[in-house]
Amino acid sequence: MSFFFEVLIGGLLSGVMYSLVALGFVLIYKASGVFNFAQGTMVFFAALTFVGFTELGLSFWAALPATLAAMVVLGLVIERGVLRPLVNQPQISLFMATIGLAFLLEGLSQLLWGSEVRGLDIGIPDEPIAWISDRFGLNISRFDLSAALIAAVLVIALALFFSRTRIGRALRAVADDHQAALAVGIPLQQIWAIVWGVAGAVALVAGLLWGARNGVQYALTFVALKALPVLMLGGLESIPGAIVGGLIVGASEKLAEVYIGPYVGGGIEGWFPYVLALVVLLFRPEGLFGEKIIRRV
Repeated sequence: MSFFFEVLIGGLLSGVMYSLVALGFVLIYKASGVFNFAQGTMVFFAALTFVGFTELGLSFWAALPATLAAMVVLGLVIERGVLRPLVNQPQISLFMATIGLAFLLEGLSQLLWGSEVRGLDIGIPDEPIAWISDRFGLNISRFDLSAALIAAVLVIALALFFSRTRIGRALRAVADDHQAALAVGIPLQQIWAIVWGVAGAVALVAGLLWGARNGVQYALTFVALKALPVLMLGGLESIPGAIVGGLIVGASEKLAEVYIGPYVGGGIEGWFPYVLALVVLLFRPEGLFGEKIIRRV
């Protein structure tokens, strides 16, 4: 039983980090209705920029605000240079623009900082927590727990910010109807700029946590793929859905790999969340927390 809880807790901790990546998708989709294909590349760009600043001689605490400023500026530039000129254009045009943006950021990041794999140390050791091992017999990684706590604090703070503040209410109005929001005086471009800036900051935190775990390399862009079943489960427009969906994906993939994997040859951790998400979509196409859309025909 202790092994079961060890696997479950490890999966839940990973799930919180998946929620953090999914949150970047949700914020941009809520504000503009755009599925930002470049979110994974923004995570890679943030991690690589942070490491690049440290290699230039900046300390951790100097490189962190410098990278944060760079990511916020990047988000603002993307909003002004890519999204704003495409206002009122078909959604497929915006989606294709984010695909082009993903390749642009990928090439730019490697042009500026190089393409070799780097290690990233954020000062949190990846070792079992002694008192938990002694008291409960569970091997819980200090890094996994710390990363999950950091991600959870950020996710909760953003959820409260967008649900309780004036900007959050404006965001919900913009998400419901762009033209109606403009008609009542909500500054559409300002809301989009804020959201893209926040998405850049979220990408930085996700890049630091995943880069410290897996190394700073191009494979970080594929972290976004793990966010897809999270979005499918929770719903593209729901911040609580991103949280719950991440926990479900993290726990299910670990448990499936341990308890089902041996019977099918193993290696199901990578694709099992997609199967689970597809099953949920068969019964609830908008996701567990998405708003049900009713259209008159």
